[in-house]
Amino acid sequence: MSRVCHFTGKKTRAGRSLARRGKAKYLGGVGVKTTGITKRKFKPNIQRVRAVIDGKVCRIKVSAKAIKMGLVVKPQKRTWKPEEQE
Repeated sequence: MSRVCHFTGKKTRAGRSLARRGKAKYLGGVGVKTTGITKRKFKPNIQRVRAVIDGKVCRIKVSAKAIKMGLVVKPQKRTWKPEEQE
């Protein structure tokens, strides 16, 4: 399954990580130099939740931001209890 939010469409994005060495000029050095650039991934905070979609309860992948924004409608709690046997 892909890591994509059902509501916001957030998904994994590519980026770069910079490795630097040296001392900043304002601290008395000669400046910070880049010594390497490597690829990395920015992953969204995806959660699997039970939600009501088109009147049916199903599990979907949703970002934490969508949950905070209130886009997810949670199903009602079950109140059914088994009958007591005599």
